Amino acid sequence: MSKETLTWLNGNTLIGFTERRGHAWHYRADQQQGETNHYPGPIPVGDVGRRLFGWDALEQPIYVESPVTGGLDVVPDRKAIIRSDTGSVMGIFTGSYQPHPYQEWLVDNVGQLLDDDLAIGSAGLLRGGAVAWVSVEVPDTITTPEGVAFRPNLLATTSFDGSLATTFKRVVTNVVCDNTMGAGLREQGQQIKVKHSARSHLRLGEARQALAIVHTIADDFAAEVAELCALDVSDRQWAAFLDAHAPVPQEKGRARTSAEKHRDGLSRLWDHDERVSPWRNTGWGVVQAVNTYTHHEQSVRGASRAERNMLRAVTGGADDLDTSTLATLRTLLPA
Repeated sequence: MSKETLTWLNGNTLIGFTERRGHAWHYRADQQQGETNHYPGPIPVGDVGRRLFGWDALEQPIYVESPVTGGLDVVPDRKAIIRSDTGSVMGIFTGSYQPHPYQEWLVDNVGQLLDDDLAIGSAGLLRGGAVAWVSVEVPDTITTPEGVAFRPNLLATTSFDGSLATTFKRVVTNVVCDNTMGAGLREQGQQIKVKHSARSHLRLGEARQALAIVHTIADDFAAEVAELCALDVSDRQWAAFLDAHAPVPQEKGRARTSAEKHRDGLSRLWDHDERVSPWRNTGWGVVQAVNTYTHHEQSVRGASRAERNMLRAVTGGADDLDTSTLATLRTLLPA
């Protein structure tokens, strides 16, 4: 079961531009808590702060019970970060850890950087509020001549549980299946990371440069799509790719069952699913099949699918997945 329940996702995520990309998969009208979390256009900056970040991350000392006196002794050079509204502990750190408040780092600073062509497309909290993101997007969907629709965006995120440095990263959302991809499938998306240290600060000049990069993603990604759509992949080469990407063990057991399920899922997407099959027998179809399967169908353990996909986008897992897929495919094609 997902750790992020439908109730949580409907109350703690905001989804914009639904007139162009439709509702999120987790949308439930009966769980909107009196105010819909879906917006036909961009999400107002003020709503992100009001609805998601209207609490503080407090630094509190940590105590342990003394076996000698029975009293409480403070733990030196350690502190807890807790939510001011619920009191829940989000993380425990050394004294040098510097929290980056969501309102300041993901709303106020991003709000200063927005221009007329950029707007907030999504925002949310995960892990009980210990992880947060804000996505800045261009308002219009771009469609390549090959029929691939995508939206360039800059993903800003940070955490209070130590899992993420504050990160500003350029990514692409593939609209037909809401997959996250790198701005160039063969290179890491450009990003800025700021550690949670006492000397950490957001260099606004670098952040502005990162936002400017959003406007350049379209040409880079469209060129990559065109190249991959022109890359022919025969049925025999697709079968060879499956053997390399998801080999089936000879011995019966859980590993073999899992591999067969993986291959069946990829083949079904390749042959019949509108998110993949229009680009069947192309390099783009191969990348799209693996990315779509991983984002939407592969089993998820220990986290929700929403959490896993968002963290993959931020940490570079989406880039690694697409790059690995393409590298495997190229070993099977003529030089």
